[in-house]
Amino acid sequence: MTVSILPAVTDEPPTELLLSPSTSHIEACQLVVNDHTAQLCLRIVQWLEGLASKALDLESKVRGSHVGTYLPNSGIWHHTQRFLKKGSSAANTVHHLDFDAPTREHAHQLPDDKKQDESLLEDVWTLLRAGRLEEACDLCRSAGQPWRSATLCPFGGLDLFPSVEALVKNGKNRTLQAIELESGIGRQWRLWKWASYCASERISEQNGGKYEIAVYAVQCSNLKRMLPICADWETACWGMAKSWLEIQVDLELARAQPGRMEQLKSYGDVIDGSPGGIGGTSQPSFGPESWPLPVLNQQPRDLSALLQKLHSGEMVHEAVTRECKEQQRQIEMNLMLGNIPHLLELIWSWISPLEDDQSISRPRDPQMIRFGAHIVLVLRYLLADEMKDLFREKLTTVGDRILHMYSMFLFSKHHEELVGIYASQLSHHHCVDLFVHMMELRLNGSVHVKYKIFLSAMEYLPFSQGDDLRGSFEEIIERLLSRSRETKVGKYDESSDVVEQHRLQSLQKALVVQWLCFTPPSTITDVKVVTAKLILRALIHSNTLFREFALISMWRVPAMPIGAHELLSLLAEPLKQLSETPDTFEDYVSENLKEFQDWSEYYSCDATYRNWLKIELENADVSPAELSVEEKQRAIVAAQETLNLSLSLLLRKENPWLISVEEHVNELMEPLFLELHATAMLRLPSGESMCPDATVCAALMSALYSSVTEEVVSERQLMVNVAISSRDSYSAEVILRCLAVEGDGIGSHIQNDGGLLGSVLAAGFKGKELRRCLSAALVCSCRLY
Repeated sequence: MTVSILPAVTDEPPTELLLSPSTSHIEACQLVVNDHTAQLCLRIVQWLEGLASKALDLESKVRGSHVGTYLPNSGIWHHTQRFLKKGSSAANTVHHLDFDAPTREHAHQLPDDKKQDESLLEDVWTLLRAGRLEEACDLCRSAGQPWRSATLCPFGGLDLFPSVEALVKNGKNRTLQAIELESGIGRQWRLWKWASYCASERISEQNGGKYEIAVYAVQCSNLKRMLPICADWETACWGMAKSWLEIQVDLELARAQPGRMEQLKSYGDVIDGSPGGIGGTSQPSFGPESWPLPVLNQQPRDLSALLQKLHSGEMVHEAVTRECKEQQRQIEMNLMLGNIPHLLELIWSWISPLEDDQSISRPRDPQMIRFGAHIVLVLRYLLADEMKDLFREKLTTVGDRILHMYSMFLFSKHHEELVGIYASQLSHHHCVDLFVHMMELRLNGSVHVKYKIFLSAMEYLPFSQGDDLRGSFEEIIERLLSRSRETKVGKYDESSDVVEQHRLQSLQKALVVQWLCFTPPSTITDVKVVTAKLILRALIHSNTLFREFALISMWRVPAMPIGAHELLSLLAEPLKQLSETPDTFEDYVSENLKEFQDWSEYYSCDATYRNWLKIELENADVSPAELSVEEKQRAIVAAQETLNLSLSLLLRKENPWLISVEEHVNELMEPLFLELHATAMLRLPSGESMCPDATVCAALMSALYSSVTEEVVSERQLMVNVAISSRDSYSAEVILRCLAVEGDGIGSHIQNDGGLLGSVLAAGFKGKELRRCLSAALVCSCRLY
């Protein structure tokens, strides 16, 4: 439907079919090619006829037959024939069987024959409505009424519909040219139109069958006689568009003939400003030379007037007026008008959630939201080069809202594999935001579901940013990784376990790396390069998390740092694949892999340590006198194993722990400052959380300053700031900042001792100065800048 109505380029008539002198049919086809209004009318007629034709095909497929399936000679008046053969006579019954007899004798055939005729004409009307003129003529001939076939398709059966397709179908036929060379171009056309008009009027005056009236009325654009039978929107719209198209052809042919327009004006000044009222007075006394004046005042002025007639025309069936209010018809009418901005706003008003229900997973009309998304895609594809500013703005802003809603609807119905098709058409920031949102919501979902989202992004989005118009996979991942490290808002009461809270948060941070561990589809461009980039980014982010987890896992608890071990598990398979392709081991990858392996050994030692700690805590619950020799020996063995593994890691010579393969000496051209951000909590000896206030923050800040001398504070420009967290009333935000020197991580790793910020933070953990002021211990998670 959309493609049929939207503006399109109409093919020029093939040059080999053009005749000289020209014919009325060729001139009609040229009009449609050159005139936008005529093109639009043609597309509307062809679209509606196509729908009706498909309906007939479906009926034939389901029922095995369709209209026009008649026994031969079923249109002959057999009952009237037998009645007359018997010598019977009646005043209102015809005395002859020729087709002119009812008109000439002012009488009718017998009711059974009249009913059969009406049934035949109903099927003829249905075929004409479906654009099947040839089938309608064949039906009339097979029913024994070849004269009726001739009235439907004059000029030797040529198809005179003003389309290039009809011109090609007729071929280089000179029948019409020969006729018009003798009588003048368009004259026979006018005579046929006039005859059809007179027939529709005369049959109506004699209270003839409604389908017979409509069959002839549609041939001559007589809307007054045709519209009463159009009981649905599509038929009424088809009748108006077809009539208006043929009137435009009639006027074009009149302009092509010298003196014709002046002749028409002599009948009345009605051409330039046609009133457009269906109920206008017809003037059959004008004669054929006045054509198309008798029906001109029934036609609409423009397309808006045509649609207005459908809404409120006097002769339009009330069912048509009701249909105009339906969503489908409003969409179609806006497409006809080309009012795309209004159409998009209309669709959005239908599908947007109600003010009191903002749930995108339950839109008001799922079918409409699906249609809206596809109409946006079609419009963007077809009209990309023809959009004006207002049009472009609406198609971008409102179109993005519709596509975003449909993407989230698909996501809520677990069709993640389809989301990329629509999300990739969103503007840059909307696309990135949508994928980040979906990935965060499915962070704890199954691997299968997460992989569907990964594939959807990989297949429909560029991996790297190429322009500002489309989002890229790299941008999505960078945003996701950045957001995952943000401290989540949490509420801690006296019974809350801060250590467990941080352990669970570390798991969530680690799970994000899984998005980098999937195997990209082989169909994308440079799949090997993309795979290497994903693994490299996974290594870099994992190493960053390892450092963070190492800080927050310093509590003396037996529970394993689950975030770190989840990272080791997630990257095991990708790193195994990486080792099988050594050509991807560039220096930068190797350096990050070296750090990853160092952290793997560190957390192996950490696991051994926590195993010993677990044994110690279990033994602490038992009186020393009651401990068995085996239990004591098990604790000693675990402690010795922990010491041996830790010392072997720290003291190894060939491959020192956490020392880069290649030392990078930084020559500082200007002062460099280090800044550490920490989210801190204060714990009382009882284990309860202390809610910080301004006094507590000031005491903590003073304690941290007191951990170093005033000379160091001055020389290193140390700055300490402590404030109540805006996200959690039980936490404080601590910022430490100082001038960097060698030993802070700059220069040789051998000389690094953690630096000034490490010393201050360690003093905070030990809590010597802090307990003097507050009788509390400090626990925190940190991030270094």
